[in-house]
Amino acid sequence: MDNSRANLLEEAIGIGIGKGGRVVVVEDCVETSGAFVLHHFLKRFLHPDSSDVVIFIAFAHPFSHYERILRKMGCNLTVHRKNHRFVFLDMLTLECPERNGREAREDGLLALYGEIEKAVEIYSSLEGSRTITIMIDDISLIEVAANGSSNHMLDFLHYCYTLKAKYGCSFVTLNHEDIYSSANTLQLILQTEYLADVIIKAEPLATGLASDVHGQGQGK
Repeated sequence: MDNSRANLLEEAIGIGIGKGGRVVVVEDCVETSGAFVLHHFLKRFLHPDSSDVVIFIAFAHPFSHYERILRKMGCNLTVHRKNHRFVFLDMLTLECPERNGREAREDGLLALYGEIEKAVEIYSSLEGSRTITIMIDDISLIEVAANGSSNHMLDFLHYCYTLKAKYGCSFVTLNHEDIYSSANTLQLILQTEYLADVIIKAEPLATGLASDVHGQGQGK
């Protein structure tokens, strides 16, 4: 069986090996995590039959977390990292300059965008056909890096979005839909949905039972 073929989900949203230029937003909630969708796409983009590159911006977990999960799925992130197909930017160690609060917020996110753009430029210049995918886990935690500045959060996302038009990158993000309490941060959800080509929502099952997924429910 050819495992490089797209499955129904990938065909429906138009994303997969060798397909770039799509913006996919995964929205989840406290009861149901959508992280499994990111893991699925990450494994897919790093398939051995492709030369695609993933630039992964991790606000939520360290490298060891993703490495452990993907290894169970048959994907070795350490190997892909050494082969320069997986670029991991660990934002848990993000440090902003000890200066005026606004300048520190701007410099921190601008420096991050600079790293992303530099990586995209390098891999776009290499020979061979490849798709570069930028993945963010998760967008809601950009608020922490920006010290609650919704304007800087939105600016950062728009900067990243320009890489789609310039280099044909794909853009996959995870966002927690039900954690925002203020009108300002609600703008982030609306803006990401506006920019998205596809929105995938992870919601609790109606019964709350996993048996629904496996078709084990009994009819009357």
